[in-house]
Amino acid sequence: MPNRLAASSSPYLRQHAENPVDWYEWGEEALARARDDDRPILLSIGYAACHWCHVMAHESFEDATTAALMNARFVNIKVDREERPDLDAIYMQAVQAMTGHGGWPMTMFLTPDGEPFHGGTYFPPQDRHGMPSFTRLLHSVSDAWRTKRTGVEQTAAALREIYANSAAVPAGTDVSVETLDRAYRAIARAFDVRHAGFGGAPKFPPTMVLDFLLRFAARTGTARAREMVVQTWQAMARGGIYDQVGGGWHRYTVDGEWLVPHFEKMLYDNALLIRLGAHVWQVTQDAEVRATVEMALDWLAREMTSADGGWWSSLDADSDGDEGKFYVWSWPEFNALCGDDAEMLATYWGVSRGGNFDGTNILHVPASPTQAAAKLGTSDEGLHGAIARGRAALMAARATRVRPGLDDKIVAGWNGMMLRGMCEAARVFGRSHDRAVAVRGAEYLWGALVRDGRVWRVVPRAGANPIGGVLEDYAALALGFVATYELTADARWLTRARELATSIDVHFRDAERGAYWDTAHDAETLITRPRDATDNAVPSGTSLAVELQLILAELDGDSDALERAARVLASHAEPIARYPSAFGHMLGAADMAVHGAVAVAIVGEFADDRSAALRDLLARRYVPSLVVAQEAPVTSRADVALLADRPLVNGAPAAYVCRHFSCERPVTTPETLGDLLASTFPLVTVAPSP
Repeated sequence: MPNRLAASSSPYLRQHAENPVDWYEWGEEALARARDDDRPILLSIGYAACHWCHVMAHESFEDATTAALMNARFVNIKVDREERPDLDAIYMQAVQAMTGHGGWPMTMFLTPDGEPFHGGTYFPPQDRHGMPSFTRLLHSVSDAWRTKRTGVEQTAAALREIYANSAAVPAGTDVSVETLDRAYRAIARAFDVRHAGFGGAPKFPPTMVLDFLLRFAARTGTARAREMVVQTWQAMARGGIYDQVGGGWHRYTVDGEWLVPHFEKMLYDNALLIRLGAHVWQVTQDAEVRATVEMALDWLAREMTSADGGWWSSLDADSDGDEGKFYVWSWPEFNALCGDDAEMLATYWGVSRGGNFDGTNILHVPASPTQAAAKLGTSDEGLHGAIARGRAALMAARATRVRPGLDDKIVAGWNGMMLRGMCEAARVFGRSHDRAVAVRGAEYLWGALVRDGRVWRVVPRAGANPIGGVLEDYAALALGFVATYELTADARWLTRARELATSIDVHFRDAERGAYWDTAHDAETLITRPRDATDNAVPSGTSLAVELQLILAELDGDSDALERAARVLASHAEPIARYPSAFGHMLGAADMAVHGAVAVAIVGEFADDRSAALRDLLARRYVPSLVVAQEAPVTSRADVALLADRPLVNGAPAAYVCRHFSCERPVTTPETLGDLLASTFPLVTVAPSP
């Protein structure tokens, strides 16, 4: 019989609906049961695309004997970390404190009051590699609860101290040029000069750090900063972490060479990488960069977009029971599908008889298209034609395979990030289809996720209770709406972003300490109210909220907002300089605070070709911390402070370039606008790399 999870709004929880475990969702019913029975809570946290979550479920949660032990000794609660990032953050902090590492599946043991006292991540069904079996762990924890309660309570009390310390906000000094310089030097020291990226295996896309490096390169003219970005981008775009057939990035690689991915595809990774890729193209003008981003956008439209226009959460790593089976190719299969092009494409995609993944091949690009064409003795055009034919054949064959599982949750924060990335790509590359998809998505997200200034974490299913949004959701959606305004010049989107910014101040801002909480003031009371400014897989809610304040301050001429943002940044000035890889997005906000945004106001008829030419120049040039305001039929100069009192020049559309609320003399041609931007700071635009 299905358990309680069968009616859950979470696809991940519904994956466990047939387990013999007596699962509860997180809530008062489960906590009351634990208190009434004086039983510890077994809390299992994971997500739908998590490979090892599936492994542990198959080995332990589907096993009747293990389930009987869980049901007899514990109150068992299953949580989707993507729906409840607050619970995930709280208990991940405990796991890391107890074990020195974290990950998913997360396995935690709590008192009936929700206080952690033991935990870990994956546990095998038998003792293995120094890890106890899951059943041995269950017996041990249950016995400790019954016979060593004092020790359990002491451990819980020690963890309470950790939570108390983490909620504190340190005093600090204002961020400065020195802060940014220290951060850059620390990042540069960690660069992998052989394979690009930072550190060794496993390798995750360092998207937020790369964004900061692009800003740093443009501000200072530091060629090395630009080179680290371009080299890492190329390594990821040509590696197995990128789906060379269908487009889009996998979560990470298990090696240090960007070759063998953990095959799940997450919306948030692709959202951040699409936006970064648009900026890398602005810096390099490289056709290969553009093609990589546009393939990812096409994958998004084809495989990750709901009928209503929102974007789904993830694709699983597994299909038909095997990790990566959907994406890899045997030598005979590849040759048969690619036909006369097989030899050429095997060289281009690094395909061999022995393979590079359990006897099969993960496609990757060992050399650039130009280098591959030269090696093969063909033209670039000839190679590109073969690649197009090969992709079509492989995609057709892939369509007959068992597809990876889809998590069709629509998460507010992740959708806000994707909306922002898609708007930026549409602005930069000018594809009308991307623009239409972005605007349609924005309309859907506003209608489906926002009510009276409050944001839901996920689009609720019929009959399910809505889950309140966290700081990340409000700030990321608001930034997505700002990007929609910059793309369309429709001031409605700016009004909506302002509404969410006001809600952030009311519900999340800690005015006494000059900081933000991750949960709203009226959210469920947990054992602690989480506050974490470090980036994880996505930017921290705090860094997103600070960036939102800085951008709206430029558009609205609000110096008070700049001061509030500066106060938050000051409390993190020393950590972001010392540990920059954990604060990539915050560093981008710090760069904007230190140097000021480059705010460009374009006045004149939106449809005028002269206005369009000014917008096109901005689309082609990388400008760090760019903020754009445009006049349009739906946006008057009175709607946006940055546009106010900016007249036409001799009746012609004009661009005003402003920093620190002070503007240069207006310009009316793309050439003069380009010259003005180039004189403001040393742009780092280079020839395409080979």
